[in-house]
Amino acid sequence: MVDTLEDRSRTQPPRYFRAKLELQKRIAALGHGDTLPAERRLADELGVSRTTLRKALAELSAEGVLRREHGSGTYVAPPKVVRVRQLTSLSEDFGVDGKSVTSRVIAVEHVTADSETQAALELPRGARVYRVTRLRIVDDEPLAIEVAHLRGPLRGLAGRLHADASLYEALRVHYDREIAAVEDTVETALAAPHEADMLDVPIGHPLLMVHRLGRDPEGTALEWTRSVYRGDRFKFVARATTGR
Repeated sequence: MVDTLEDRSRTQPPRYFRAKLELQKRIAALGHGDTLPAERRLADELGVSRTTLRKALAELSAEGVLRREHGSGTYVAPPKVVRVRQLTSLSEDFGVDGKSVTSRVIAVEHVTADSETQAALELPRGARVYRVTRLRIVDDEPLAIEVAHLRGPLRGLAGRLHADASLYEALRVHYDREIAAVEDTVETALAAPHEADMLDVPIGHPLLMVHRLGRDPEGTALEWTRSVYRGDRFKFVARATTGR
């Protein structure tokens, strides 16, 4: 049987993907922050067109392996930030690892709950909630936007949230409210213009979107939060026990 080029193309991965695999091997031998060769040189070394190379580089950038800076070059990105999903806040998760976690409070508002929030928090129509919008910054890099909807009353909340404050700690200390159980739903999303601007990424950049419903020990819904995380910089780990 004659092995034609067409037959081989059906069984081999696309050319850009083969270039991507070769790039991954090279990246493994580099350290974070190291620079890749210029595109023209790299394309010649890999034996591919610059168009093919750019597709491979774009995919690795979207996956958080590389960081491309216009006019500067392509760099090996640092390892992704790991967040362990549990009954803690972002501040508590990363503070344990010695990372610097700060917040930029964008807004603290007392608003009428929209239909989604009303349903999630099991509130009557027309009920008002506290909406807290924060930009979350880990080691001086903007990595997440959190919009928390909280059951009231929470008088003075705005004054009790500062740059290094944990929302969960504020609820515990100042309002005697404990988040005892949570349900997280994780989806993928693409950065809208305002999200891209806040996170310093291109419009359409891949994001991880997490909806969290938090309840107190009696089962009352206290928190409904929508968070978006940079997909190139975060990965999540969920831990559970089997009860044995």
